[in-house]
Amino acid sequence: MSAVACAPGLPAAAASQRAGARGWSRICVGSEIGALESEWRQLEASGLATPYQAYDWIRPFVETVGRAEAMAFRFVRMCDAEGATLGLLPLVITRRHGTRFAEFIGGKHANYHMGLYRRDFAESLDDDMTRQLLAEAGAAIGEVDAFVFVNQPASWQGIENPMARLSAGASPSRAYKLALQPGDCDGTLRRSMSKHARKKLTTKRNRFAEFGHSELVQAQNPLAVDRVLDAFLAQKAARFAQMRLPDPFADPAIRSFLREAALGTPGRPPVVELYSLDLEGQPVATYVGAVHGARFSGMATSFDLASPAARTSPGEILLVQLIKRKCRAGLTMFDLGVGEARYKTTICDDRDDLVDTFFPLTAKGRAYASFSQAKRALKRRIKASPLALKLSLRALGWLKRRPSPGDDD
Repeated sequence: MSAVACAPGLPAAAASQRAGARGWSRICVGSEIGALESEWRQLEASGLATPYQAYDWIRPFVETVGRAEAMAFRFVRMCDAEGATLGLLPLVITRRHGTRFAEFIGGKHANYHMGLYRRDFAESLDDDMTRQLLAEAGAAIGEVDAFVFVNQPASWQGIENPMARLSAGASPSRAYKLALQPGDCDGTLRRSMSKHARKKLTTKRNRFAEFGHSELVQAQNPLAVDRVLDAFLAQKAARFAQMRLPDPFADPAIRSFLREAALGTPGRPPVVELYSLDLEGQPVATYVGAVHGARFSGMATSFDLASPAARTSPGEILLVQLIKRKCRAGLTMFDLGVGEARYKTTICDDRDDLVDTFFPLTAKGRAYASFSQAKRALKRRIKASPLALKLSLRALGWLKRRPSPGDDD
């Protein structure tokens, strides 16, 4: 496939008339992200995009994890009659059970899955137009059976997410967030945390201080990035081994992705930031997050199980210090990503509702969409029951430890 391939154009007058009726004139599909850098950066700067659709998040993912796993990427670009970019869908084509479907790039490493849109374009789309857009995008991509879009925010920055219009229902988990009050960090936490939770945190912080001098450090050069990544990955490996679950960060390509994203592009602030809470110079907790505009989005956290200070919740202490730092820096939103956890509900007082969309294009796609929708609904019911969730995690750990029979597709 060429870097950018567009559907056949219309005569200027016809294109203008048709674009006015449906909101776009042409759909172009490319496989090389570099060909879209200029349009991409312009769109993310002024349009709708989560931190996980930033060019400097997607590009390193494509060039590390994508390359290692031989992923097939397709970048769908919607244009008006003059060729201006209205929206971008950063997609990967996945083959499973004999079905080829398109999903947003990032997988489980991206908390929010969404396209990038010019604000007026996103607001102009209705349900029928969105269906038509996906049908035309599917035809432009070629040989794809369905679109499978999971963990999509229902809205973003007060504007309805176009692909969420066609949702089949809520995602299994929610995403938790905290609106920051710039300049009033303590007021932000007093609003979101109960008096009892704040008192417990103070007790933990006082106990933690007994172990020595501590400091919250951001990794901002190659040596510091490698140091924090080494600690983060070692802590994650120990934690997943303790839980008897496979470590999703064990792949060397994941380390390469996080390293490249944290080092960023020369002349631009990195989208991914790495932090460590150092106790007497040693990282006892780490945090990985993505930042875009005035929002910081938590990707992953870890702590040192072997540290004597582990019982004082160093990960929680790190997180509160980081929230205060971002509050002082003028950010207005801090989210802790997708998934339920006690510390998330303790610190956050709001959430982003997430939805799943399954849009079949063929008979095979309809069958797969129905299967996927039922599977996600079951997962949602399991996560709503603490007992069912505990039993399912045990079963998952047992299954993952069994020898793999190998994939047939």
